[in-house]
Amino acid sequence: MLGRLSHTRLLRATGLYTWALVGIPIILNVWFLPPSSGADGQGVDVPMTALAYFTFGGCYWLATRSLGARSSRAQDAWNIPLALVLTLAAVAVGVYSRTGLSAMLMVIVAGVLPWLLSLRVAVAWLLLGHVPLVWSFMALEDFNFWEALFQSAFYVGFAAFVLITAYVARQQAEAREEQRRLNAELRATRVLLAESARVNERTRISRELHDLLGHHLTALSLNLEVAGHITEGRAQEHVRQAHTLARLLLTDVREAVSQLRESGAIDLGAALLPLAEKVPALAIHMDIEEPLTLDDPQRAHVLLRCAQEIITNAVRHAGARNLWLRCRREGCNILIDAHDDGAGSEQVVSGNGLRGMRERLSQYGGELNIETGRGKGFRLHIRLPVLEPVVGLAVDAAPPSEPRTETVSGDTA
Repeated sequence: MLGRLSHTRLLRATGLYTWALVGIPIILNVWFLPPSSGADGQGVDVPMTALAYFTFGGCYWLATRSLGARSSRAQDAWNIPLALVLTLAAVAVGVYSRTGLSAMLMVIVAGVLPWLLSLRVAVAWLLLGHVPLVWSFMALEDFNFWEALFQSAFYVGFAAFVLITAYVARQQAEAREEQRRLNAELRATRVLLAESARVNERTRISRELHDLLGHHLTALSLNLEVAGHITEGRAQEHVRQAHTLARLLLTDVREAVSQLRESGAIDLGAALLPLAEKVPALAIHMDIEEPLTLDDPQRAHVLLRCAQEIITNAVRHAGARNLWLRCRREGCNILIDAHDDGAGSEQVVSGNGLRGMRERLSQYGGELNIETGRGKGFRLHIRLPVLEPVVGLAVDAAPPSEPRTETVSGDTA
């Protein structure tokens, strides 16, 4: 049962459990110890202790609510303030309660720092955060400076152990996410390769039927027609029947070749669906037209990479919870419309992913349009032509059920 639980959730639950245990001495101070003396400063400041304690718990809840999930830039901006409030609240609990509870809360802080800061900054933060504990321990009557320094260094070892454990947990979470992404890409690429192999095999078979069998049947039909002119009687009747059968067989071969070519299209929907499987912290709503096919494997690969980049950006940068992705054919174009419920931004900053999408699409005459705004998420509109442009031809887009009219410059074909 424990093997099916996320280790990030276990880490968060352990921190909350430790925080709850730290609150037991505070509650005992409220109910069983005399009120603060105030004059000599030797008593416990219960209100400030309770305020610092619950402030720590609230900040810890906020800092760990999306533990292990990729956050947006807006969420990353709160990492340092959260770490600062956690550290100050932990120190304040020890100062106002006149106990060593700050050291236990700093152990909890150590489990959070690797998720908020880089490893070097987290280590430096942890060391500096234990400096006020020396003063906190010295406020107790049982510790002098050197004893307080040793006690603080003693808890630094515990906190460092927890910090490294949390850092390893973060690395494992990132490695699992990267493995999931690569597996999704591999499954999608495998489907695309299988579709491409199927199309290539059908094309090869149709060419062989057309070039070999069709050629020989045409030659046989011509020879039978000549034989029909030079024979007489019952032999001529059999020759005519053989000629008729040869023409029928040639017609069947041509129809079989046409069906093989027409049914040899790549199923784009089957290749896109694996990308949306088991994406953490993101619900992907796919709306793919059925059937959505195209003949060119290169264009199918471009659309696959574009959809993959859209999902990656929604997870890594947008901080979205939902992504709606719609794919459809409109005339001679394949359209992809995607939008999320992320934070959005005032302006679009094109990174390597967006530039790569534009470059891939521009190679085949496609285009990418992006709409965004603060609090409005991101909207992407992709258009990719699925027919090769032909010099001298103007092709009018028509619905699939209607015949397409081609106009040639000068004459009408």
